[in-house]
Amino acid sequence: MRAEIPSATPSGNLLGWRTERGAPALSEVHGSISVRAGAPTWQRALAFIGPGYLVAVGYMDPGNWATSLAGGSRFGYTLLFAVLVSSLMAIILQALCARLAVATGRDLAQACRDSYSPATSFVLWVLAELAIVATDLAEVIGTAIGLNLLFGIPLEYGVIITALDVFLVLYLQNKGFRWIEAFIITLLAIIALCFVAQLVLAQPEVSGILDGFIPKPEIVTNPAMLYLALGILGATVMPHNLYLHTAIVQTRAYGDTEPEKREAIRFATLDSTVALLFALMINASILILAAASFHARGKMDVEDLGQAHSLLMPLLGAAAAPVLFAIALLACGLSSTVTATMAGQAVMEGFLRLRLAPWLRRLITRGLAIVPAAGVTIFAGDAGAAKLLIFSQVVLSLQLSFAVIPLVMFAADKRKMGSLVAPRWLTAVAALIAAIIVILNVKLVFDFVLSAL
Repeated sequence: MRAEIPSATPSGNLLGWRTERGAPALSEVHGSISVRAGAPTWQRALAFIGPGYLVAVGYMDPGNWATSLAGGSRFGYTLLFAVLVSSLMAIILQALCARLAVATGRDLAQACRDSYSPATSFVLWVLAELAIVATDLAEVIGTAIGLNLLFGIPLEYGVIITALDVFLVLYLQNKGFRWIEAFIITLLAIIALCFVAQLVLAQPEVSGILDGFIPKPEIVTNPAMLYLALGILGATVMPHNLYLHTAIVQTRAYGDTEPEKREAIRFATLDSTVALLFALMINASILILAAASFHARGKMDVEDLGQAHSLLMPLLGAAAAPVLFAIALLACGLSSTVTATMAGQAVMEGFLRLRLAPWLRRLITRGLAIVPAAGVTIFAGDAGAAKLLIFSQVVLSLQLSFAVIPLVMFAADKRKMGSLVAPRWLTAVAALIAAIIVILNVKLVFDFVLSAL
């Protein structure tokens, strides 16, 4: 463990910032992927493909699975509109992440440290760490459930087995950042194929799907439907994704001139937009599967992953359906493992200028997640694990505003962003999204507290 010594910066670099920019987060991969200036446009665009898919992983975690399953089983295709809106929100926010990183050379954690007082930065760091632990908690539970469904491993043992993924993370990091991206994209392709196969078996109504993307008045007037819609919207954008994206965009060596940076912003935004449209497809598939398999057959109370898995075979009449569901869940947990580790590194290095060996950082984060997960699964079983999964989403909701608001403010600040400041229309849309997220998450937390009393 060592503290990073801030690097020297040009005299004009402090304009708009409280302190100088330090060494980049994830320095071992910073600028490691070349973008050839003289190459054709399509080749330069291809060089930016990858970070968006690492970010997309966070938009299809087990918490999203639970809300989509509940929404589809209870209300059919109606809440597809909520899935669509949440994805559009994510696309806007991740576009701001790419712009902030390229324009300032800082990730979101560094930007907070260099803008706010040490006390404020420390509080934001603690909140970000809590969000990463909560994210890891959802991954632990989701992976353990996947192991249980696929191999019959008891949940308490599955939770402990998840600690071994540190070796996977270390192996991939040693191979290089492109290997990490290839691994994640491969797992996402597996998830997509699993859901395509399940949808073929479920035979959903195409007209119902198309109608579900159209907003309905009952989404607002029906309290139960509104609650689930808020759950889908409020739990989709993950705080750690904002920190992660601003760090890994800088793995590309895009150059220092304004035209090069503008091109980098354009290509990085295209990458994240396409990747998040892919995440939209996955999340919509989960809801569509639940609507076609459960709601259409009168099963309107399916809310947890284990219950959904056990019902797929008798309802669809194919032994492959529950296996495909479990494989997709396990792939989701494994892919999230890699991105959570890198997000944790970026947050610690950005806020504290403190570096830990990746294996130590991973063990600390995973240990903090495994202890409560193991305790709950041992003493409370499947029901306790499901409640803990919901609790992790509430923790994430509490922290989200503290990441979104600084991001929007930085991207709109011309002193910090210079000529690459976000356009006014983009700032206005992002500010509206931030306000909606704050309101929705306050309501979700309020409802959670009321239900717990």
